Amino acid sequence: MKYQDCADAAQVSDETCADLASQLADAHINLATGLATDYLNRFSEAVMLLDMLANFPEFRADFMAWEPMSYREHFRLSHFKTRDTVVAAYDKADPDLRNSLDTLAVTMTIVLEATRAAMDDTDRRPETVAALAGNAIGWLKPLIARAGAIINGEADVKNAPTPQDVVDKLMKR
Repeated sequence: MKYQDCADAAQVSDETCADLASQLADAHINLATGLATDYLNRFSEAVMLLDMLANFPEFRADFMAWEPMSYREHFRLSHFKTRDTVVAAYDKADPDLRNSLDTLAVTMTIVLEATRAAMDDTDRRPETVAALAGNAIGWLKPLIARAGAIINGEADVKNAPTPQDVVDKLMKR
């Protein structure tokens, strides 16, 4: 559903559409997709921690404490005053967009959990931890960018890769 086409989709007045557009903008929701980029902060935070591990091994515990969350969980557990609006917009967003975003989120979570599992050995040398972190960052950054493109309505989701396609492409790097 394109939120800028509110009147056509919901058969409501232009004033109601203006109110909806204002609510979505206040909640930092993309008007074209009904999705919010704030969700990507979960993954960007993990990348930031991984990036710091090369020089600051003491951040390892912070990275190991990172927990995955779905889009809905992220916003429901947040302190955003507009979290209900964000979740409602997500629920009404185009299912292809949601599925593509969710697929990327699951793929990023798999990469992060595999990296955590590989780093779980407390006897790992710092240079090994740094190498694992570097590999994960190389895989995650393009996935975050792709997720951002989906949220911002800049991606073709009709021909989106499956999770296996994404993992296969990452492993061929």
